[in-house]
Amino acid sequence: TLARLYANTYFALRDARTPLWCALTRVALSTGLGFASAQYGPALLGVDPRWGAVGLTASTGVAGWVEMALLRRGLTTRIGGTGSQWSFQAALTTAALAGAAVAWIIKATLPPLHPMLTGVAVLAPYGAVYLAATLVLRVPEAGLLLRRVARR
Repeated sequence: TLARLYANTYFALRDARTPLWCALTRVALSTGLGFASAQYGPALLGVDPRWGAVGLTASTGVAGWVEMALLRRGLTTRIGGTGSQWSFQAALTTAALAGAAVAWIIKATLPPLHPMLTGVAVLAPYGAVYLAATLVLRVPEAGLLLRRVARR
C-alpha cells in the first residue's frame, strides 16, 4: 500500500519514470526470486517440491518491500521525510505477527468446521489481538478508533 502511495506522489510531482523503473525492478526481482525459490528452494530445504509455490509468495513479498524502499528513498531525497517512520511500521508489523500467532494456534487446535465458522473463530481473535497490541504499542489511530467506538 505504501508503495502505491509513494508512486502516486511521484505522479503528482510529474515524474512517471521513477515509479516505472521501481515497478520494473519489482517485477524482475519477483520473477527471478520466484523462479529460483520455486525450482530450487524445496530441494535446498529438504521439503516436498509442492512447497515451491510458497517461494512465489515469499519472493513477491520481498520484491514489494524492495520497490517500496526504492520509492521511499527517492522521495526522501527529493522532498524530505515521507511521514512514515520505521518505528510505526515496526509497531504495526509486531501487532500483525502477534495476531497471526494467536490465529494460527486457534486454527491448529480447531476441529474441522464449516469454512465460515473457521473464519470467524480465527479472524475475530486475530483482530482483537491486533487492536490490543496496537493499543499497547501506542499506535495513535488505535486509540482514536477505540474512542470513536466508545462514544457510539
